[in-house]
Amino acid sequence: MKLIFEKSVPGRRAYRPADNDIDAPARIPKNFLRDRPADLPELSELDVVRHFTELSNRNFGVDTGFYPLGSCTMKYNPKVTERISHYPGFVHLHPLLPQLPGGEMLVQGALAVLHDTDMMLREICGMAAFTMQPLAGAHGELTGSMIIAAYHADKGNDKTTILIPDSSHGTNPASAATAGYDVQTVPSDDTGVMDIDALAEVMNDKVAAVMLTCPNTLGLFNPRIKEICKMAHDVDALVYYDGANLNALLGRCRPGDIGFDLVHVNLHKTFATPHGGGGPGAGPVGVCEKLIPFLPTSVIADKPDGSYWLDYDRPKSIGYIAPFYGNFAVILKAYIYTLMLGTDGLERVSENAVLNANYVKEKLKAHFDLPFGQTCKHEFVLSASRQAKNGVRALDIAKALIDRGFHPPTVYFPLIVHEAMMIEPTETESKETLDTFIAAMIEIAELAQSNPEELTGCPRTTPVGRLDETLAARKPDLASLE
Repeated sequence: MKLIFEKSVPGRRAYRPADNDIDAPARIPKNFLRDRPADLPELSELDVVRHFTELSNRNFGVDTGFYPLGSCTMKYNPKVTERISHYPGFVHLHPLLPQLPGGEMLVQGALAVLHDTDMMLREICGMAAFTMQPLAGAHGELTGSMIIAAYHADKGNDKTTILIPDSSHGTNPASAATAGYDVQTVPSDDTGVMDIDALAEVMNDKVAAVMLTCPNTLGLFNPRIKEICKMAHDVDALVYYDGANLNALLGRCRPGDIGFDLVHVNLHKTFATPHGGGGPGAGPVGVCEKLIPFLPTSVIADKPDGSYWLDYDRPKSIGYIAPFYGNFAVILKAYIYTLMLGTDGLERVSENAVLNANYVKEKLKAHFDLPFGQTCKHEFVLSASRQAKNGVRALDIAKALIDRGFHPPTVYFPLIVHEAMMIEPTETESKETLDTFIAAMIEIAELAQSNPEELTGCPRTTPVGRLDETLAARKPDLASLE
């Protein structure tokens, strides 16, 4: 495929701007003026449309193929949520429309969506209140870390450390460090969950919180989670729930009931909104009763007459994290999805997520190494260590899957598994799709034994073949087209 500049023909136009009498050089500051005309491609409208349509057809997305990206929940998103979010009443709404003379806000519908989503998340997670402001999961982690800091500062606690397991998401230690805490890693035991004895050795009065993904990045639920929460609470530390894997527990287990004090929820993973491409996202944070005063301002509150208003009287608040309405379109889609599924539907989400993951795991465990063989939740981790003995690495397997029409799973994460391949089938994929994926993985495993060279050169069906990814990252070729 040619670059759009290579398709350019001098003098060709898609449209011609209307003449005007504006003296642009006189109106625009000199430091913003070009010293020569912009070097733009010249094409007809048809050429432009075909160029970008062809580019779009080369994209891989959840609407075009299976996307078993572990720890990211890349599942199908129902189009009804997209359609409703495009209703004119929402599309043309601005959350900061002026108030009426009596103080009532004109965006009552939007405030109702935010308020009701808050209430539903409270019920789902067992929390006392939510803020809808955070714009992503990592943003929620940072918000939670700031709430943790505000809570301890208010009590006069001298807390300096947050404990995080070695199987955590990489954003966990980054968020804790950004909030000013020292991060101490707790190793996993031989069952793949955080070692409670190692945790006990580092638990002391300096610990501000324990941050946990539950189930963890191996897809394993820690059976001693209540003991962990009690150990933290005994030294007045808080327990933070990374909700990235919440779709494994929906309707079955509430973080607040286990003992977690605060939680973020990835609406763009668990509750149907599109995920990928760098956004959009939403990471609402829920807290237990004692942490409510520290939530970001403002808070949406309801009046006895059923209307809503913004409460700014929050003297202990951590302040604004984002505008009060957060990423409203993402929240709206999650709101629609939750209402559409209801309690029974949300339970089926977790049932199917766990069933699909265990089905694929059992079918593949004879062909790859399985570091932890117990029943998993929504995802599991294989190892390509067996294949690596023949020179076929996890990355080669990932590239070979591209040639077979699948997006690769997450590879080399979590770091505690050598040649890791983290696979999350999600709850929305059919048995037929999973069987096709399983067959492809088995074929690749057999090729790794009989003809490893066939795999180390993949992919062969893509516009660009195997790249030196490390070199590309360190020395990107950003030269302009001559």
